[in-house]
Amino acid sequence: QDEHERVLIDRLAEAGVQVERETELVAFEDAAGRVLARFTRPDGATEACEASYIAGCDGAHSAVRQAMAIGFPGGTYNHLFYVADVEAAGAAMNGELHAALDTSDFLAVFPLKEDGRARLIGTVRADAEHQHENLSWSDVSRRVIDWMRIRVERVHWFSTYHVHHRVADRFCKGRAFLLGDAAHIHSPVGGQGMNTGIGDAVNLAWKLAAVLNGRADPSLLDSYEPERIAFARRLVATTDQAFTGITSDGTIARRVRLNVVPVVIPMLFRFAASRRFMFRTISQTAVNYRGSKLSEGWAGTVHGGDRLPWLQADVNGANQDNFTPLTSLDWQVHVYGDATADTEAMCDQRQLALHVFPWGPKMRRAGLRRNAVYLLRPDGYVALANAEGSATAVSSYLDARKLTPNRSSNRRVSPRNPKTRTRGIHRHGAERDVTD
Repeated sequence: QDEHERVLIDRLAEAGVQVERETELVAFEDAAGRVLARFTRPDGATEACEASYIAGCDGAHSAVRQAMAIGFPGGTYNHLFYVADVEAAGAAMNGELHAALDTSDFLAVFPLKEDGRARLIGTVRADAEHQHENLSWSDVSRRVIDWMRIRVERVHWFSTYHVHHRVADRFCKGRAFLLGDAAHIHSPVGGQGMNTGIGDAVNLAWKLAAVLNGRADPSLLDSYEPERIAFARRLVATTDQAFTGITSDGTIARRVRLNVVPVVIPMLFRFAASRRFMFRTISQTAVNYRGSKLSEGWAGTVHGGDRLPWLQADVNGANQDNFTPLTSLDWQVHVYGDATADTEAMCDQRQLALHVFPWGPKMRRAGLRRNAVYLLRPDGYVALANAEGSATAVSSYLDARKLTPNRSSNRRVSPRNPKTRTRGIHRHGAERDVTD
């Protein structure tokens, strides 16, 4: 998490945005089509700010949520837990996920990108929890760590918390929105907390950008809550059930934890289908918005609201994939096969980027349909899937929702000749037959 924070802070700095630490939101008002907020700065001085919207990413004790008078129902577990990003050695530091269960303790080891780096999740010793407030790595329960022979050499980031399972009654109200822990908190099972918060931010950010830049009607923002709150409720329910089983002191739960799980889980992970299911679940690449008002149609097994399936391809001789165009962060059309003349003309007229990929067998296995039209949102999700490859369907979709692509980003440098400009129609190279 510390690495993610540095990356995001650096990116904000590149965009001319400075993160102001130790600045507290005192109150805000949503009135006259604007948000009026008051802050207290580190030196105690107060400051007023006027904005179009306010996004509450201020944690479990969110001042924004309290000002919105939105309920936060749920419960709290008894144990005190910790999360630590560490450098360590030992057999368990092999780049794989490990989970150890004991009669009264547990440890989860999530590998990080660099060798010898991992995120550890476990419990704080009961005696240390009640002795002092400023807890550190020396206060964690060592029973399972020693049992697994993990030698922690350096702690990069450490945090303790009582685990809650709560979801806000609403994620938006007027011009105010809730994201991350301000909107939902749950157990650390599966390491889903940061991913879910980032997912909230990505979902809301492109919609806010479109509205603020006059490329979408403000009603687009109404799709944020139904798309994200449904997933948050499912996540909290499932992690609560799993976490209760892991931490319960009951006889049945203890027997399942110590006798059943160590036998069943390794058996399931022998099957590629089980491993892929777990990857898609933990990585959240299986999250979909099929029930959203922004989702329409299907082609092959891909529905409007699904995440675009990933495929690797030679893009003008370069080893790239069909996700490469998504870095534009704008609306675009993908066709796997051949695009009709009407589709090309429609995209040219609307200055909507069109990416055409030559058909290959892996595309069918990924669920895509030959010559179908897939209209993609700025966040990489399929907005419209039309099996007939209809240009009219794309136009009708955009017009009905009052959406306009970011025209400036569609006139881009051609990957074949960086000195020439294209009209936004990109024909990519052949699909590569590589292992997923």
